[in-house]
Amino acid sequence: MPFCPMEGWSLHYTVEGEAGAPALILSNSLAADISMWDRQAPRWATRFRVVRYDQRGHGRSSATGGDYSIDILGHDVIALMDHLGIARADWCGISMGGMTGMWLAMHAPERMRRLVLANTAAHMPPRELWDERIATARTRGMEALATPTVERWFPAGFRAREPDIVAGIRAVVAATPVDGYAGCCAAIRDLDLRDGLAAIQHPALVIVGDKDPSTPPAAGEFIHARIPGALIARLDAAHMSNVERPNEFASLIEAFLE
Repeated sequence: MPFCPMEGWSLHYTVEGEAGAPALILSNSLAADISMWDRQAPRWATRFRVVRYDQRGHGRSSATGGDYSIDILGHDVIALMDHLGIARADWCGISMGGMTGMWLAMHAPERMRRLVLANTAAHMPPRELWDERIATARTRGMEALATPTVERWFPAGFRAREPDIVAGIRAVVAATPVDGYAGCCAAIRDLDLRDGLAAIQHPALVIVGDKDPSTPPAAGEFIHARIPGALIARLDAAHMSNVERPNEFASLIEAFLE
């Protein structure tokens, strides 16, 4: 398995597609891993050099201790791009992955080309919600969070229609290292990118899920209104719109990037 060596830990990633193709980096949400992109990555790899990575403390990436920050998660990506020799890349991130993409566009604009910011937000109050989730993970383990998480991510109809898909994602949530989940919860808790959105000059597509309770449509509309020239698209989906509406999601991104 390919790993990017960091300072005392390692970041897991995969690469699909031709080496000379434009790079497209896919970034996962909190409590997910690179498997959340399984329905899109092979399709996109026919056009792009698709790089998937597990955010710090998720999937096969190491879980370092302590609170993380969006700055830390952004610098992880820069280190990965340097490791792979990628000067600039297109970006597609969901939820925490979208937050990481916004930070990169603000703080390392020369490394980004175009941004897809899906089911995400620039600010996620209240702090108490994230402190409570951290406490639950540390005292009761990730199993206690797995079912409530997938119930937020997917509406009841989808859970009934696609039990195997939901069970697989629930297993990923339950297997997320506690330190990684808690560290990333702290990064989201402390996140506030609102004042920097107007400075983003990259072409951007904001995707909102009309049934998303985690990052409601208003959160995406806020981002869309403040990034100059940004586009917005709506899907009849909850939080994991790329899983719930895989083909529609993939087509939206292809049309935007091409």
